[in-house]
Amino acid sequence: MNKDLFEGKWHDFKGKVKEKWGKLTDNDLAQINGKRESLLGKIQTYYGYAKDKAEKELEHFEKSLKK
Repeated sequence: MNKDLFEGKWHDFKGKVKEKWGKLTDNDLAQINGKRESLLGKIQTYYGYAKDKAEKELEHFEKSLKK
């Protein structure tokens, strides 16, 4: 999903982000505000993922939204 599409759809799927990555707080979601790189950083921080793993997890999540 490209950056603009991610930001544009943020309000539609931030609840699903919270379901998938439950350690993220409402404050985290507000700070992320549709910025994909910010979400990646939070996933890395809260879950201890390397950047590659966080990227793969997010890509898989994005593909699941298209279904």
